[in-house]
Amino acid sequence: MAELAEQIRSLQEAYYERDELLADDQHYDSLVKRLEELEARHPHLVNADSPIGSVGGAASTLFDPVTHLERMYSLDNAFSLDELRAWWERIDKAAAAARFLCELKIDGLALNLRYERGRLVSAATRGDGHTGEDVTENVHHIPGIPDRLAGTGWPDVVEVRGEVFFPLDAFHAINTAQAQAGERIFANPRNAASGSLRQKAEGKSERKRELMGARLRALRMLVHGIGAWDNPPVSTQSELYRVLESWGLPVSDQVLVSDSFEGMVDYIDRFHVSRETLDHEIDGVVVKVDQWALQRELGATSRAPRWAIAYKYPPEQVTTVLTDIVVSVGRTGRATPYAVLEPVSVAGSVVERATLHNQDVVRAKEVLIGDHVVIRKAGDVIPEILGPVVERRTGAEKPFVMPSACPECDTPLAPAKEGDVDLRCPNQRSCPAQVRGRIEHIGSRGALDIEGLGEVSALALTQPVIPAIAPLDSEAGLFDLTLEALFPVVYEPRDPDTGETKKDPETGKPTRLAPFRRKRGKDDPEWDAEAKTFRGDAEWVPSKAAIELLDQLNKAKSKELWRFLVSLNIRHVGPVAARALADQYGSLDAIMAKSSEELAEVDGVGPIIAQSVVDWLAVDWHLDIITRWKRAGVSFTDPDWTPPEAGEASGPLAGMTVVVTGSIDGFTRDEAEEAVRRAGGKPSSSVSKKTSLVVAGPGAGSKQAKAESLGVPVADQALFPKILVRGLDAL
Repeated sequence: MAELAEQIRSLQEAYYERDELLADDQHYDSLVKRLEELEARHPHLVNADSPIGSVGGAASTLFDPVTHLERMYSLDNAFSLDELRAWWERIDKAAAAARFLCELKIDGLALNLRYERGRLVSAATRGDGHTGEDVTENVHHIPGIPDRLAGTGWPDVVEVRGEVFFPLDAFHAINTAQAQAGERIFANPRNAASGSLRQKAEGKSERKRELMGARLRALRMLVHGIGAWDNPPVSTQSELYRVLESWGLPVSDQVLVSDSFEGMVDYIDRFHVSRETLDHEIDGVVVKVDQWALQRELGATSRAPRWAIAYKYPPEQVTTVLTDIVVSVGRTGRATPYAVLEPVSVAGSVVERATLHNQDVVRAKEVLIGDHVVIRKAGDVIPEILGPVVERRTGAEKPFVMPSACPECDTPLAPAKEGDVDLRCPNQRSCPAQVRGRIEHIGSRGALDIEGLGEVSALALTQPVIPAIAPLDSEAGLFDLTLEALFPVVYEPRDPDTGETKKDPETGKPTRLAPFRRKRGKDDPEWDAEAKTFRGDAEWVPSKAAIELLDQLNKAKSKELWRFLVSLNIRHVGPVAARALADQYGSLDAIMAKSSEELAEVDGVGPIIAQSVVDWLAVDWHLDIITRWKRAGVSFTDPDWTPPEAGEASGPLAGMTVVVTGSIDGFTRDEAEEAVRRAGGKPSSSVSKKTSLVVAGPGAGSKQAKAESLGVPVADQALFPKILVRGLDAL
């Protein structure tokens, strides 16, 4: 379960926070389903930090945070008509008169527009579903998104949701302009849309600002729903679209309402055949219950509405040659085989790599180095190898042999514990791959969110060609970095999957870069034209990247405690558990003083995470990280923290843990949880013996059943307003 959770979180972080697609939807969903099955069978082992139920990724601190008035959800997926039929039958059983709205699933970036009295006041990405990134300034440049609503009848406040994307022609034109300017080429329209919308003009050159403006003006949006809106005067999703269109908002003209499963399938088949004729990329079809009353009755899970589903089209399959299998090591020490492929075009992009997960997967797929292999790919992702084309073998193919030692530090590989399939490098302290990965993680959005501390900086700081002694041999010295330490650094870029050094295509020699210094040009004010040299004879000066990295590191010292807890790379400690520990104790010293049993009592932690924290703190070199960070100015405290006891309310639910599940009339899920807090209670998302009360509305599902089996009081959602006033006396 822990291994699956780690894999899923890694894929989520890459997709939502770095705009990287590292697994196709089917592989990702297979991991999620497997973890869901295990959690259902072993509920006592479920961590509060489980990725099951999470939506999207963390919002970057590069942008101001925006809290959505109503939560933004993700969608459950169906990868076959059988799965779609199973969903339809559940709906049909609940309401035989259900009608279904079918629309195209655009492969873009989810956006929430908030209008107040008809004026656009904010535009935000989905983020984690609760809080997104404020991209209002950029959205003003996107044609088709009105700053003021047209028509009449719009409410004082309304949230409009939709998808931002690049039309295909615009995407190709943008990439041409990027290439001509020597800038980054986008892998696909979805990444291009996300990367273009989530950027700032500050600090960019005039040329880069021009490119940025061109990208924003090429973006488009189609709206597909709403968030907050009190008492909308429509009863169906299809009526809503007509209202939104009358306000001047862009809606799709490819929408169908059907009352039968056959109607859905006809729509799906039609666009499966004609998707290549569309002016934008799609990866499937979204099917929604049309009637709002039924939507409310069906409710939602922790991550997705029960009244909607995304049908994903089967991925494209092609054949190419597997030229090699190489092994890379990640920040946790896991050794992962990667297939190196002859470049092949699939689903609109060129593929050269495919993950093989571990040596057992290589064995199970029966692939040999030199084989022709069948690969599949949905969208622009690292593809899955389905298997070899055996009849095309020549006898020159050879089997893959998993190395016995770490390819980066030569330490013997071994399972972390008996029975593990994955092999790991146990040299956690000084394995270059693990140190590099941990430093990159520290800079990520879910940790300290340090601009400029990413893959390139981590490699340059830990494994430079120059100087002979790297500026960092572990994360302990991160906050001690100086300009003098950065200035001489020269490194060789590597392929992020295989670790292979990139080479100059003309000379064949390794490419070398100096990221923290720049060479002066003759337009520099220090250039002496008569002497034909620089004043002070300084041909090289620190780059803007070096100065900004040190500035960002200095600012990061005062960030919240939970971010530092995540940055310590403690196994299983993600943002949820880190927040819980920070809220409970307020300082790292207080956490270090607690036993695993005491830490496990914290809501959102549990015994597995608690033991992991205690074990991590028992390692000498881990304590050295804390000591050196403190010495450099990191406080590991939240200055405004107050003990939970001091902040407890004395309302009717004081001291009670309340689970709200299903649909609650008059409340969104977030509003219901906030109402519990105002009444002095503590909202929770899971039911246990410590739960004081479960409030259950339509669609409550397994949580209500579990409460009844444990003898926890269950109240109908109609009593919720009275419970907020009178507590359990209202039952």
